[in-house]
Amino acid sequence: MKTYEELLADLAAMKDERYRVFSERIVNVPAGSSVGVRTPLLRDYGKKLVKGDGFDLDLLLSFPNDVFEVRLLKCFAVGYQKMPFADKKRYIARCVPMIDGWGVCDLFCSTLKEVKKHREEFLPEIRKYVAEGTEFSQRFGYIMLLGCYMEQAYLPEIFSLLQEAKTQYYYTHMGAAWLIAEILVKFYEEGIAFLKTCLLEPKTVNKSIQKARESYRLTEEQKNYLKSLKK
Repeated sequence: MKTYEELLADLAAMKDERYRVFSERIVNVPAGSSVGVRTPLLRDYGKKLVKGDGFDLDLLLSFPNDVFEVRLLKCFAVGYQKMPFADKKRYIARCVPMIDGWGVCDLFCSTLKEVKKHREEFLPEIRKYVAEGTEFSQRFGYIMLLGCYMEQAYLPEIFSLLQEAKTQYYYTHMGAAWLIAEILVKFYEEGIAFLKTCLLEPKTVNKSIQKARESYRLTEEQKNYLKSLKK
């Protein structure tokens, strides 16, 4: 298993300075707090790291969280490491508190595809993260619902959890709006019924309508009706 210093040296060998400047603005991290490694390269590196001799996930998770790519690597490694799902849940729980931006959150969620095979087992975890009420625990919960639970059978649960959204937080607000917009695209009637009765702030309702109306999967008639529901 590599040391922290060796890990940083490997990342530095992959850096792209122009990408670093661009990426730090997009993912909203402090200037100079990332190396500038493109995500596909970082994913490949994470997969090789996990498969390498002597890989130690606990050691990796003990490394400092100061560098954006190191935080991402930890999340990627938890997703890529083969282990019983009960153990996976515990490692996920160790990563969620380190999420401090939409980039780490959403890329972590996209790596946890295994959850689709264990949706009922993981649902109490999502309830827990939403109930914590912090900006990124809630965004993590909503993006996981978006990626792994977008089926009609889960709509009542999703709607219930959306009612708990602390939308005074920008990234919670945006995560909830994205989730609602996808529901409107895939389950239009159910989404409309939710919009008419939900207790969410008008800004979140309006953002979800805006995002849904940008989809090519809705008809002009549906988009016009959605516009009439804006608050």
